[in-house]
Amino acid sequence: MKKDLYVYYDEKGDFLEIHMGKFTPGYFRDIDKHVAERIDEKTGNVTGIAILGLRKMTEHSKEMRLKLPVKIELSH
Repeated sequence: MKKDLYVYYDEKGDFLEIHMGKFTPGYFRDIDKHVAERIDEKTGNVTGIAILGLRKMTEHSKEMRLKLPVKIELSH
């Protein structure tokens, strides 16, 4: 099944969220410093990832490239 991928960035809060599929009730679970995975409340599947402080993590680079400190599998 093909899912849409949503990317949201809040510049003021320096918060990036990447989410797969329709938004459903869920919660975040920390998986690394400044990185959390979004868990679907009903299924327990990982549906997204959030990064707090993205700008600070990439401020020494000319490009907005970020190697995440974790591997993550998104479920649908």
